[in-house]
Amino acid sequence: MSGTKHEQSRRRQSRTGKDARITRRTFVAAGSALGVAAAVAPWVITSARAQDKTLRILQWSHFVPAYDTWFDAFAKKWGEENGVQVSVDYINIADLAATTASEISAGSGHHLIELGPEAAQFEPSLIDMADINQEMASKYGKPFGVAERVSYNPVTKKHYAFCHGWTIDPGDYRKSLWEKAGMADGPVTWEDLLTVGAKIKNEQGVQVGIGLSQEIDSNMAARAVLWSFDTSLQDENGTIILDQGENLKRTVDAVKYMKDLYDNALTPEVFSWNAASNNQALIAGRASYILNSISAYRSAQEARPDIAKDIFFTPALKGPGGTGWGNVHVLYNYVIPTFAGDNADTAKQFIAHLVANYDEAMYQSKLYNSPSFPEAPIASGQRSYATVAEAKTLNDLTAAWFDRDPFKLEDEADGKLRALKSAAEWTTNLGHPGYANPAIGEVFSTFVIPNMMANVARGQIAPEEAVKDAAAQIRKVFEAWRNRGLVQGG
Repeated sequence: MSGTKHEQSRRRQSRTGKDARITRRTFVAAGSALGVAAAVAPWVITSARAQDKTLRILQWSHFVPAYDTWFDAFAKKWGEENGVQVSVDYINIADLAATTASEISAGSGHHLIELGPEAAQFEPSLIDMADINQEMASKYGKPFGVAERVSYNPVTKKHYAFCHGWTIDPGDYRKSLWEKAGMADGPVTWEDLLTVGAKIKNEQGVQVGIGLSQEIDSNMAARAVLWSFDTSLQDENGTIILDQGENLKRTVDAVKYMKDLYDNALTPEVFSWNAASNNQALIAGRASYILNSISAYRSAQEARPDIAKDIFFTPALKGPGGTGWGNVHVLYNYVIPTFAGDNADTAKQFIAHLVANYDEAMYQSKLYNSPSFPEAPIASGQRSYATVAEAKTLNDLTAAWFDRDPFKLEDEADGKLRALKSAAEWTTNLGHPGYANPAIGEVFSTFVIPNMMANVARGQIAPEEAVKDAAAQIRKVFEAWRNRGLVQGG
């Protein structure tokens, strides 16, 4: 996450002037107390005006602040054209889950809420969004595969969310440091990160910026290592495999790798990092490599142009067997609580409008947003960006912009974002290779995996014992959700 982004907690007030903060409750406890969702009738997109309607939207403060300014105007213009009074509230992404739990517990609040993979935990209190998902797929083609796995529950056969976009999580590296160490194009494998990263730390005094703490980026880095070592928490059917059969050895090897990385290329500060720390370290010149979205780079363009010019990108790093998987950095998962009532149809109409104009969302986010429907055509009419003649679809537009970044600094190298063009091939979701179910979300929010890695790195527990302890914790979480009929497997 970007340091600039996580400073957005100071922007928690609504654009309408109302304070968007709601008393926080413990997320897991609140999530467990949620009610059962009501069924909704089939819905068809209509252009009919919705006179005297209101739409209250809650979403996280975007990590590229200009996006929120654009989104405000975009949403309110749509409202004016359709007879809907629209208000948008923004809060820190870390507060969204607890805020959503509070609103659901109270039975009132926002009609449309933007969450990430944690949306699965709220399924019983969300309306089924199969209609809008099916309508958009019919109109624009099959969505990016991850979108389905983070918005649909194969057990209940319910679309509890609508994923309109996602964010790439590449490696961000300082080219000058890696070039001096003999690897100008940055690391290709996790072994490169260890060996050359250690060399850079020893010879140039700059550490690798991978966290080992209870925060989102450490959480995602730990999973990327597991997947790239050909192991995971669950299989595609929801069965826990972290410590089973050959996976036990692979998981132990992944944990040992993280200890080696800490011993040779990190410093003790990574045990207390927050979600902004890796970005801040990169921008301050104190990290040779981090796992993060391009927002860290965009922040550097504004704050430290000299550092920004030295930041380049890599695809997901490969493990011992040649596998390389990266996380979706963040998701844009719209949900509609059951208490939204008649406002649900209005919310779906707005979602359809956003998807139809997603080229603007991509541009206004400075390419941070990637579309869930990449084959959607570019909307006609005046756009806020210079026309790209060869681009007919969002996929075409993405490729063109990654070749020629419209936001690069005047004397910056061309083509720095080309490594992101293949992101759909190496990006996956929490729960890989299965669905991002409620149990996976709870394991993520309670930091079981980075705790496992950190405890071994500190020398507090043997690798195999740490893996078995983590697997036992995970099984308890899964069993609780299975008893509620929301998670598959056994």
